[in-house]
Amino acid sequence: MPSTTSAVSDSGRPVPSGLWRDAAFRGLWLGQTASQLGEHAGLVILPLFAVLTLHAGAGELGVLRAVGQAPVLLLSLFVGAWVDGWRTRTTMMLADAGRALVLGAAAVAAVLGCLGMPALLAVAFVLGALSVFFDVAYQSSLVRLVRRDQLVRGNSALEGSRSAAQIGGPALGGGLVSVLSAPFAAAFGALFFALSFLSVRRIRRAESIPDRPERPPRARQRIREGLRFVVGDPVLRAVCLASAAFQFCFAAMMTVYLLFLPGELHLSGAVVGLALAAAGPGALLGSLLAARLPNRFGHGAVLVTAAALGDGAFLCVPALHGSSAVTVAVLLAVGFVFGAGGQLVNVTVTAVRQAVTPDGMQGRAAATITFAGMGLTPLGSLLGGFLAQEWGTRTSLLVTAAGMLLSPVLMALSPLVRLGRTLPAPQDTPPPAADRPRTATLP
Repeated sequence: MPSTTSAVSDSGRPVPSGLWRDAAFRGLWLGQTASQLGEHAGLVILPLFAVLTLHAGAGELGVLRAVGQAPVLLLSLFVGAWVDGWRTRTTMMLADAGRALVLGAAAVAAVLGCLGMPALLAVAFVLGALSVFFDVAYQSSLVRLVRRDQLVRGNSALEGSRSAAQIGGPALGGGLVSVLSAPFAAAFGALFFALSFLSVRRIRRAESIPDRPERPPRARQRIREGLRFVVGDPVLRAVCLASAAFQFCFAAMMTVYLLFLPGELHLSGAVVGLALAAAGPGALLGSLLAARLPNRFGHGAVLVTAAALGDGAFLCVPALHGSSAVTVAVLLAVGFVFGAGGQLVNVTVTAVRQAVTPDGMQGRAAATITFAGMGLTPLGSLLGGFLAQEWGTRTSLLVTAAGMLLSPVLMALSPLVRLGRTLPAPQDTPPPAADRPRTATLP
């Protein structure tokens, strides 16, 4: 397997040392940014279309959101196996083209009065499925485009764009619906995916991809290989366990949190939204810090410290009473600290995962960890609702917030805490024969 400590352009010259002077990275960053904006704007456009145009009720709206989120659980492992066998550039372009066409067709059907609720559910599922393909592919693509010592800065830039899209995308989607109406807002949203397609298409660099033999292994075999790889690697196993613990406890805590704010603190919907939105600016700060702190203090120390501070911030919320200005200020501070710490962990742990994973396993490793974490969120939400009903929201919030600290504890007890300023290299064990990489120049 070729070394991933450096990369070369399609002309054989070394990758530029400055990340932003690298045209390939700029194409990936711009494409990912446009894709994230379109994706997060769509998360608002489709529900508003259902409510304003189709007059959907609360139950139908809940089904629409669930259908759009289902591909993460249903397809992540299969997508990881797929991405490892194809050029990431091709996968991203196909996902962008598909989303642009589906959203554009939905807009045309809506204008003609032919788009009902069943069709809108199908649109939401297809958009969610294609987004899973794009998201897994762009994470794998970064490893194939930049040098190992650029992974943290590259992830910082990409995660910063994702955080900005999470903040601005819903507002953009809502604004488009208000100004243009829901069908035309959907058409406008399709333009973001078209822009992403054009940006990714400009990437010109040789990409190490696995050989595809005449009789390639079945998807289930490739998925098992990915599972065994993650479980067998001490660093990735720790990442997987910490992610699963966090997602489970966070889902439980957030269920109680959304009951506690209006029920116990008597806060209005606008203030609740403001408290939740405070995580966005914090995430932007976390992305900036992630470009510097791991190289200065070590990746392990940054991971454990950021997770402990960010997750532990919620422990002070159960002590709040009333809806005073102090209460609101504390909630804003908690959201900001949580966003900063959480994003710092996300960027750093993504760089660690990419560094220790061979090229032929990148997609499956990312998908396996995503599946392990997100697969427990429904159970966490159910637990949060049960605890709130049995123990009350204040006690339940304290218990679930304390449970979130299990994630940094697992990190501190694992090899993650010993990671220094230099990212580790992939393990020497080669991947299976079907996964041995070859270098191919992208058309």
